[in-house]
This record gives sequence, structure tokens and C-alpha cells, in this order.
Amino acid sequence: MRKHLTVAQFVEEVKTSSSKWLNTQSIALKHFSWQRGYGAFSVSPYLLDGLLQYVDHQEEYRAFLKQYSIEFDEKYVWD
Repeated sequence: MRKHLTVAQFVEEVKTSSSKWLNTQSIALKHFSWQRGYGAFSVSPYLLDGLLQYVDHQEEYRAFLKQYSIEFDEKYVWD
């Protein structure tokens, strides 16, 4: 992430470029779109391996929030 970008700008760039790419890959993905919300977390470098395993296994977002005692309002988790 470039240092002059806010998290919101970075997420917008990722969502926009990935949506455009996905829409060109298959007719089934022609109407793909991201949900409005997102979560952003910083992780200590010594925890990176665990984070990569988490992403690889696509654990549930809610389980991640609960595991790290992050308070959340269910109405904001998914659109």
C-alpha cells in the first residue's frame, strides 16, 4: 500500500480494479460486485504466517473478529 493512500482509497482501488478484471474473465462473473463494507487490520510481522494460513483457509470473518475479541455490530458485517 502506498504511504500517501488512506485505507479507504486503497480498498476502493483494489475493489475497482479486481471487479473490472473479474467481469472480463467469464460471463458468469459479468455482474460481479463487492459488498460496500470492508475490514482493515494491521498484523505484527511475527504473526504473518498465521495470517497467511487464515487467508488460505478462508475462515469466516465473524470467527476472526470473535477470536481477537473485536467488537462488531452484525448489521455492518455484510450488506
